[in-house]
Amino acid sequence: MAPKHLALLRHAKSSWSDPHLDDHDRPLTPRGHRAATRLGLYLRQEGIQPDLVLCSSAARARQTLGLLGLATEPEVLVEDELYAAAATMLLARLRRVSETAQSVLLIGHNPGIQDAAISLASDPEELVGKFPTAALADLRLTIVTWKELCPGIARLHALVVPRNLR
Repeated sequence: MAPKHLALLRHAKSSWSDPHLDDHDRPLTPRGHRAATRLGLYLRQEGIQPDLVLCSSAARARQTLGLLGLATEPEVLVEDELYAAAATMLLARLRRVSETAQSVLLIGHNPGIQDAAISLASDPEELVGKFPTAALADLRLTIVTWKELCPGIARLHALVVPRNLR
């Protein structure tokens, strides 16, 4: 089997304009819409086509996914356990991914997404600073099965921030 590919995406910018809205239900801002759309274009241009998308159940994460306009129609699992999950929980979930999935996109929240990327990267320095909304850590894994996922196992192929995309 070929090595695995993992993209860890922090949801796009969300709105705090309605103080009565539950955090789980906060929508994207117009800036968030633009960033997610720009990031989707990047994914298509780079040929990043996940077999599986794991997405937090939060409205902002689901909206981010919807705006990506992925080139293919992957299996999509929207899971409550990914909402505000810590890195340890995200990594445990990834270890349960079916071996048929070669490429996975996980859409979640900070600090869990950033901490998971830092944990997995063999050279995490670029990931230690700010990890803004809609940032994507594109990781290439030197594993054959998802069960092998462990700290330091991945090479950071790219850290993509929408404001740096044309």
